[in-house]
Amino acid sequence: MSYYSTNQQTPHVSLREAVTKGLADDNGLFMPLIIPELPHSYFEIIQEKSLPEIALDVSATLLRGQIERGILQEIVEESLNFPIPVVPVHGRIHTLELFHGPTSAFKDVGARFMARLLAHFVKNSDKELTILVATSGDTGSAVANGFLGVPGIKVVILYPHGKVSDIQEKQLTTLGQNITALEIDGTFDDCQRLVKQAFLDQELNQRMQLTSANSINIARLIPQSFYYFHAYAQVKHLSERVIFATPSGNFGNLTGGLLAKRMGLPVAKFIAATNINDIVPEFLTSGIFNPRASTQTISNAMDVGNPSNFVRLMELYNQSGDALREDVIGYRFTDEQTKMLMREVYENYGYILDPHGAIGYGAIRDYLATDPEAIGLFLETAHPAKFMDVVEDVIGQKVIIPENLQAVMQKTKQSTRMGNKYEDLKAWLLAQA
Repeated sequence: MSYYSTNQQTPHVSLREAVTKGLADDNGLFMPLIIPELPHSYFEIIQEKSLPEIALDVSATLLRGQIERGILQEIVEESLNFPIPVVPVHGRIHTLELFHGPTSAFKDVGARFMARLLAHFVKNSDKELTILVATSGDTGSAVANGFLGVPGIKVVILYPHGKVSDIQEKQLTTLGQNITALEIDGTFDDCQRLVKQAFLDQELNQRMQLTSANSINIARLIPQSFYYFHAYAQVKHLSERVIFATPSGNFGNLTGGLLAKRMGLPVAKFIAATNINDIVPEFLTSGIFNPRASTQTISNAMDVGNPSNFVRLMELYNQSGDALREDVIGYRFTDEQTKMLMREVYENYGYILDPHGAIGYGAIRDYLATDPEAIGLFLETAHPAKFMDVVEDVIGQKVIIPENLQAVMQKTKQSTRMGNKYEDLKAWLLAQA
């Protein structure tokens, strides 16, 4: 099994190289050359398997020949040591709660798997690895927590000043040790641009070994397929038509679901659910991909104007927008609509949504009105306490803060403020080398 660049201007590489490089030399994203399918018989017994068992089966199939199954088992069991339950909301609508990990966000799954995989690959290396990661909120905290204290690895997180929640910022900026937070004057798109420029800077890469922990890294993408299989196992008895609505920003989460489908997961339809940064829903409607500056919303982790994983979506469908549209439909919601959905679900069903999950809920609710035989799952990607100010204002009730988030709020922020010019970032990085 080898990996190719979506720009197809560089040689194929091993899993080790794809993970440690993050981004290909031609600025493309790595994709597996072959995506193997699990046998149909696997899905007849999948409900009998635990989350770690499913994750091991999926990863061992996809990474065959690249890493021993015994090592994969250790990685999976350490990474997925928390529950990911399907919870009924009402009627045919269920949610997949992805916020029970250490940073209370879905990105714990990908970040913890990647941290352990990367630690395995670099454990005998004499060169320090620097992980450079842009975050719009939850990625940075999940990556920081996943890599905290890992020998031979430093983490540098770029996040947009004033555009993450208080809890998210505390999670990014209070860990210390091998974690450094850079507070960038700009948007998430600026942070992402700076990271990509660094990866393509030959002088910088000769001085230090860089990789990424964003969903552009294949090691983040692969584990994000696991919980789609696990969710299906929990609901397959309810209907033959299972629909997933995925709140989407950089589109790594949805790409993980579509990767699962390519491996044989029998999902009837995926919904790309966005806020007003609706670049992909717009493409699904018009056929035109029109990236633009992102607009700030209350669902800030989805404020992405040029989603990196769009190229992977197109690769999975051989560059055919028509083929993609057969499996994926797009929905978008304004902040006002998002607040109405949060209020509606809390008042009618007693379930507290965060702003991102609310968009997933709205999409699955609207879609199921057109598909009476299906059951729907929306991904609840973060605990509502991470967006406490918005949530409490909307529902008029206090949100119970989990102990892990209470602890981080007591810590002192430590960050380095920086402009959004690449020269500033490069100078800072070289000073650390």
